[in-house]
Amino acid sequence: MTEIFIDGWQGTTGLKIISRLKERDDLKVVVLEGEERKSLSSRVRAIEKADITVLCLPDAAAKEIVACVPEYVRIIDASTAHRTDPEWAYGMPELGSEYRERIASSNRVANPGCHASGVIAILYPLIKTGVLAPESLLSVTSITGYSGGGKSMIADYEEKGYRYPRAYAPLQTHKHLPEISFVTGLKTPPVFLPIVEPFYSGMAVTIPLHGAQLKGAASPEELKALYRNFYTEGVIGVGEGFVGGFLDAGLKHGKDDMLISVDGGERMTVTAVFDNLGKGASGACIQNMNIMLGTDEKKGLKL
Repeated sequence: MTEIFIDGWQGTTGLKIISRLKERDDLKVVVLEGEERKSLSSRVRAIEKADITVLCLPDAAAKEIVACVPEYVRIIDASTAHRTDPEWAYGMPELGSEYRERIASSNRVANPGCHASGVIAILYPLIKTGVLAPESLLSVTSITGYSGGGKSMIADYEEKGYRYPRAYAPLQTHKHLPEISFVTGLKTPPVFLPIVEPFYSGMAVTIPLHGAQLKGAASPEELKALYRNFYTEGVIGVGEGFVGGFLDAGLKHGKDDMLISVDGGERMTVTAVFDNLGKGASGACIQNMNIMLGTDEKKGLKL
C-alpha cells in the first residue's frame, strides 16, 4: 500500500490532510508520536521509507529536513520555503500542462500559499495570454477565515472571543508577495490588503480592473470566456459569485475547488472564492499528491 508520511502533522494543515486521507483505502498515513516526532533521525528514516512525504512545518524546519534527505525521496512542502525555488515544481496544475507534467514527474513539489492561490488564479491567465501587461500596477483585497493563522490565531477567535474583521501586513511585506510575482511574472507586487474574518475557513480574493488595462478582453463577458477557455482541467471554474448582490467568502467552505467570478462593467472586479484550508492548503496537497501518484487528481477531494 502507498505510504504517505506527514511531518508536522499536529498543525492545522497536517490534521486536515490526515482526516481526508484516512478515508482512503489505497493509502497508509504515517505519523510520528512523542519524542520521535522531534527526532531528526527518526523523521529522516520515515521520509526515506515513505512513497511521498508532506511537510507541514515552519519554513526553517522545512529547509532543514529537505537538506537532510536524499534527492530520490518525493516531497510536497506546504510551507513558504520553496515556492520561489526554480528547482521545485509549483503545485498548481491548472496553470497548464507543463505545470501538471512537472508535478507528476518531480520529487520536489511546493504547495501554493492560500492568498497566493487566488491572486495567481486570477492574474496568471491574463498575463500569460497578453491581456494584462506584467508592468501593471494592481491592488488585491483578500478575506480569509481565521484558521489560516494557525493555532495561535484560532485561539484568538475561539478562546479570546475576537469578533471583528482585522486587516494585517500593512508594511506590504506579506510572505505570499514574492510567490505571486515569481509565478505570474508581475513586475511589481500588488498593493495587498489581507483581512482575517471571524469565521473558521473560507476565502475571497478580489482584484479590481479597468477595461482600459486589458487588451482583447476588456469586458466581464470577454474575461469570463478567457477564464473558461484557460481552466479546462483541475478544480478551478468560472461562475456567479454574487447572489442577491452579495458575495459570500464562505461559499466554498469545506470544499477543495475554486470559483472565479467576474463582475461589473468597464470597471470590474475579479474574485477567486475558495476555502483557505481546501484549495488554499490541504486540498491542494492532496490534489498534487494524486498527480504524483498517477491517480485521478480529484480522488478524495470535496467538490
